[in-house]
Amino acid sequence: MKFFSAKQIYAADKFTIEKQQISSIDLMERAAIQIFNWLHVRMQGAQVKIHLFCGIGNNGGDGLALARHLKEHGYNIEVNVVNYSDKRSKDFLINLDRLKERKVWPNFLERDGEFTVIGPDDIIIDAIFGIGLNRSPDPWVARLIGHLNSSGAFILSIDIPSGLYMDKAIEDVNAVIKANHVLSFQVPKLVFFLPETGVFSNQWEILDIGLDQEYLKDTETEFEVIGKSEVLPMYKPREKFSHKGTYGHSLIIGGSYGKIGAVTLSAKACLTSGSGLVTAYVPRCGYVPIQTALPEVMVITDKNETAIGAITFDIKPTVIGLGIGMGMASETGDALSEFLETNKLPLVIDADGLNLLAKHKSFLNKLPSKTILTPHPKELERLIGTWKDDFDMLKKAKVFSKKYDVILTIKGAHTMTIYNNHGYVNSTGNPGMATAGSGDALTGIITGLIAQGYEPLQAAIFGVYLHGMAGDLAIEHTGYQALTTSKLIDNIGMAFVDLFKMPEPPQEAEPQEKP
Repeated sequence: MKFFSAKQIYAADKFTIEKQQISSIDLMERAAIQIFNWLHVRMQGAQVKIHLFCGIGNNGGDGLALARHLKEHGYNIEVNVVNYSDKRSKDFLINLDRLKERKVWPNFLERDGEFTVIGPDDIIIDAIFGIGLNRSPDPWVARLIGHLNSSGAFILSIDIPSGLYMDKAIEDVNAVIKANHVLSFQVPKLVFFLPETGVFSNQWEILDIGLDQEYLKDTETEFEVIGKSEVLPMYKPREKFSHKGTYGHSLIIGGSYGKIGAVTLSAKACLTSGSGLVTAYVPRCGYVPIQTALPEVMVITDKNETAIGAITFDIKPTVIGLGIGMGMASETGDALSEFLETNKLPLVIDADGLNLLAKHKSFLNKLPSKTILTPHPKELERLIGTWKDDFDMLKKAKVFSKKYDVILTIKGAHTMTIYNNHGYVNSTGNPGMATAGSGDALTGIITGLIAQGYEPLQAAIFGVYLHGMAGDLAIEHTGYQALTTSKLIDNIGMAFVDLFKMPEPPQEAEPQEKP
């Protein structure tokens, strides 16, 4: 599913109106009916107080149309118009007149007026600002937003939490609605997935308002969200007469004294994700631990006892995963430099491998095309430098990816894979995965997929999805706090199985007629 800019969404509205020969007010009515149906299914006429706060643009028009449907079905509503400008959209005015025809008279909130009292058991519908907001709200509107946030009431935002921008960072965190739930029209918004802005959307859901599928399909975007429907076509089924050699030989290089567990986890994840053969290359202190923990994995040891001092082997791997638990010893840096001079195999680099690249920037020019780097935010900062905000980070990540022809997989709540000018935002995963070794497992999974013949970008996207889904399946039995990386790895197989499970059909309400 693609992330569209505000400009592209407005173009989709226009394209839909022209192609389907409808008016803009008809499209707004579709949106309002979808919101009403969503609410009606869940509330079933409950007489909790619903406070609607509507701006004076089209987002406010959505709110007024919703208020009309709620009133017609007997809900207890109070409508407030946030009168922040003298300009009003045409469709807002049409819906204002329709609401008044139902004998509903909104409260017009002004700069010096009093704010309505809201109880913690009430519901707030936020329809103040939509996707077109491009400047900070006026101070009095910011105070209103603070009043709503502090009420303790459940807040449902229409399309986007008021105060958020679509394509830039916010200036004032106190001037943004903190929504409990967001009903986003047709497509998700990138700001739901970024750390600095995602905190304002606790949960979100897509409502299909019938925007033209031709436009949505054919329009190119910079980012897309990755779910099951996106990764299922990537899956490579196994052939009946295949053998272990068919699915590649992965070499996992890393480890140092006290950090052999990192390589163990990575090698196990690599094997579990389907690599036909896996060999671990570790310092001598890692030989017994890995041979004991993973009888299916072969081991090559460095001459050094506690750290890697050279990278030499006589096997012919398909792909190499490198850096986990490797340490920052000077001889390890020298070994990596010499190895990169001659290596032509696909690489997946994580942890101390990334830190060595950051310390010795000249190493970056030695990387094979489409090497996959898997930094967490601090490791990314060491590579690309500091950033002002999440949008600046994405811009710098794109520049870095293009400059060195590498794939960046930036780990986080929604891990993002960047290659050149395109980004892929993962939809799986959970807070329980913030645990030791989780990143080591991801390195192993991606390495194992490349071994099986997946292209590097495809392996990164698919691997991140599987990693997150394995974590999601694991917490059904462990909860967040008790999730360990070993348990996550044990669920990689079930993550593959889940690809072919059919989703349960959603519960729907009877559609309502427009006036």
